[in-house]
Amino acid sequence: MSTLFISDLHLHESRPHITRAFFHFLQTRAIHADALYILGDFFDAWVGDDDDSALAQDVANELNQLHTQGVAIYFIHGNRDFLVGNDYANKAGMTLLPEQIVIDLYGTPTLLMHGDELCTGDSEYQQFRAMVRSAQWQQQILSQPLGTRRALAAQLREKSQSMNSLKADDIIDVTLAEVIAQMSTTGVAQLIHGHTHRPARHAMELNGKPAERIVLGDWHEYGWCINATPEGLTLEHWAI
Repeated sequence: MSTLFISDLHLHESRPHITRAFFHFLQTRAIHADALYILGDFFDAWVGDDDDSALAQDVANELNQLHTQGVAIYFIHGNRDFLVGNDYANKAGMTLLPEQIVIDLYGTPTLLMHGDELCTGDSEYQQFRAMVRSAQWQQQILSQPLGTRRALAAQLREKSQSMNSLKADDIIDVTLAEVIAQMSTTGVAQLIHGHTHRPARHAMELNGKPAERIVLGDWHEYGWCINATPEGLTLEHWAI
């Protein structure tokens, strides 16, 4: 028995080696798992389920093949792919989850999220996040022609990279007080997330008891996953 977690692959036509590495991961690792959780920023940008790009189609086909072989696939939206909808999820054999969810991970209640909501020190980003996650904004964007949406996605991608390069590290990382608040509210002692691209296992104390926050890495020079079994979990990486 095993459950795998991945995040922040940032799949994009300009990074075909990452797509190949992901397909290899599906065929050699995920195929032996009971479930695969994708915790956001799976795509570097998502412009709508009507995206007819080869990348979108190939990824859906590979995921659906995994699904048909009995592996459950779950997806949480990130800050780059929050427009992934039911049409694409159905095509890929994925189940869409809410932004935050507590699962029973082999007897341990575990909070899952992408993680961008934990970065409360970046007030500018949090305002942007509130805007793009609103149903009104999303409906307005999705009503635009596909070409217009692709151009907008490219602009937002460039703006995000430019803005982050100017921000201090502690601003774009999680706020510990928010981590504690989220874990306390949901009553868990284990949190798994991505977003920050700072893979690590953080031992904590929560309400006088041991707790842990495990952060997934982004797929760049290395691929990253969490492999959870009834015996425990490991944060793993390998060269791409």
